[in-house]
Amino acid sequence: MFARKVLVHLKPNSVGELIQSLDKKIIPLLRKQKGFQDEITFIDGRGTEAFGISLWERAENAEAYNREVYPAVRKILAKLIEGSPQIETYEVITSTFHKVAVPVSA
Repeated sequence: MFARKVLVHLKPNSVGELIQSLDKKIIPLLRKQKGFQDEITFIDGRGTEAFGISLWERAENAEAYNREVYPAVRKILAKLIEGSPQIETYEVITSTFHKVAVPVSA
C-alpha cells in the first residue's frame, strides 16, 4: 500500500468550504481512481493548516492520479489555500484498519 500526504495552509475562515469541497467534489473524484483506498483529512485547532492522506493499492495508482486528476483538485483548492501544497509520498508499512503489514526483512 502507498500513501500520499498533501499539506496546505488555509486562508482564514475556509474550513467549512474545505469540508464541503472534499465531500462534494474531491472525494468523488478520488473514488473514481484506480487503486484508490481511502482519504483521511486533518485540520489543526486554529483552522490554518490541513493535510490529507490518501491511500492507494500501488504507487503507480497514486502517480497516475497525481498526473491526470490532481491538477483539477488543485483548482478546487486554489481559492481556499495560501501558497503551494506540499506533497510527500510514503510506503505504508502497517495499518490496523486496512490490515496491512509489511514482513520484517531478516
